Amino acid sequence: MKLEKIIKELNLRIISAANNDIEIINGNIGDLLSEVMRTAKPDSVWITYQTHQNIVAVAEVVGIKAIIIPYGLHYSEDTVEKAREHGVYLLESDETAFAVSGKLYGLIS
Repeated sequence: MKLEKIIKELNLRIISAANNDIEIINGNIGDLLSEVMRTAKPDSVWITYQTHQNIVAVAEVVGIKAIIIPYGLHYSEDTVEKAREHGVYLLESDETAFAVSGKLYGLIS
């Protein structure tokens, strides 16, 4: 599914954008960076509460295309800057992680 459609369907705010033609084939939920590096798949969306810039490095290593933070949380400025440099989408939602993950699963499964 195209990331653009996921953003629209989940009513996500775009904080940092990259290539508009991204295909998402999987998702991951986690806050422990080493666990995300072990379990996440390329071309996925990652839901986390982490907002520091290390999440961008993890996304880049794994091939994660977009990161979503729930509950109306916000990314730090250095995270946004790093995401722009590395072409990683940063997205925000006012919904719970549970709601976001359920809707995301319904869209890409």
